[in-house]
Amino acid sequence: MYFDTHAHYDDEAFDDDREALLASMEAASVHMILNPGCDEESSRRAVELAHTWPFVYAAVGWHPENAETFDERAPELLRAWAADPRVKAIGEIGLDYHYETPPREMQKQVLIRQMELADELGLPVVLHDREAHADSLEIVRQFPRVTGVFHCFSGSAELARQLVQLGWYVGFTGVVTFKNARRALEAAVACPLDRILLETDAPYMAPTPYRGKRCDSRMLPYMAQAIAQARQITAGEVAQAAAENGRRLFHME
Repeated sequence: MYFDTHAHYDDEAFDDDREALLASMEAASVHMILNPGCDEESSRRAVELAHTWPFVYAAVGWHPENAETFDERAPELLRAWAADPRVKAIGEIGLDYHYETPPREMQKQVLIRQMELADELGLPVVLHDREAHADSLEIVRQFPRVTGVFHCFSGSAELARQLVQLGWYVGFTGVVTFKNARRALEAAVACPLDRILLETDAPYMAPTPYRGKRCDSRMLPYMAQAIAQARQITAGEVAQAAAENGRRLFHME
């Protein structure tokens, strides 16, 4: 059984075949999916999908690239959505310094506000960290009661170990299948098996041999196999552990 802990089925890339694709998940042994929002509209769509498909759950939040649209209404919207039992986390939130927009200070303030909300509500978070490892770690250390997952992990093995010590989980995408995946696989080996999550980040980050194409949750076995090979265990062990970890983190039956 697979649990895709990060897939954006609200994305327009799925507009032509979303229903048929999601209907095919059970046959592919994908039994659970968490769909994070990235702003007001995508969070709303994520909640709608979670009410349409019984195996889909939602996270709600403002992605750092959308920090400029986080206004005085945003916390109340998040609080209202979070009261829905189909909403399991605050996310996708975080920091992204790749393009330097929005400004770093704005991104940090929006992240801190959403971490405060997660702390208040007792919810885990789905955290995006791109080229912002030091600041991301500094901010999560300010909230010792908040845990979650560093999504699409791109840090070092040492950072993975630090996050685990803080109670966090580490999410691995199709990157672990790429030819230049040494750093990601080192982190996947350093991370205890009971803290690893499998993600697609669909429609992005398709694994080899689908790199460059639209990604979906049926591709999770490629991530499991790559991590299993690096850890010298079976892909089934990775998939089972990752699914159990996801259920534990997001408080699912």
